[in-house]
Amino acid sequence: MAKLFCELRGLRNNNPGNIDYHASNPWNGLDSAKPSDGRFCRFISPEYGIRAMARVLRNYTKRDGLPGVGGPGIDTVQEVINRWAPPSENVTSAYVAQVAKALGVNPDIPINIADRTTLATLIAAIIRHENGLQPYSVELILRGIDMA
Repeated sequence: MAKLFCELRGLRNNNPGNIDYHASNPWNGLDSAKPSDGRFCRFISPEYGIRAMARVLRNYTKRDGLPGVGGPGIDTVQEVINRWAPPSENVTSAYVAQVAKALGVNPDIPINIADRTTLATLIAAIIRHENGLQPYSVELILRGIDMA
């Protein structure tokens, strides 16, 4: 397992959601010695990477969603993944299908991102898709969420 962590960029960077680095966004828990690998943030622990994921996902609900989909904010799997992993860079349809299946929902039905359990399941599904596996315990994911 240790070898996998070295090989998988998101896990190696303690950034399992592969959040892009921007100097203008000083995330809590960024690795002060090397905050980026050139594109993605590097965090000091996976909890901080998951914390960042939770903050981004919660902020999505304050942004306009897709017309005719879900409620007024970004609140469906379809909208979340289209924002998280834009079609210009990803096979978004497969990503949406995998995350919706993990949550047991229709991709166009609103989900409650404010609910801790729903958010933990959503984050775990994103981690699995971004890295090909999801190695973290529910407890670790919840610690990251609680830090957000």
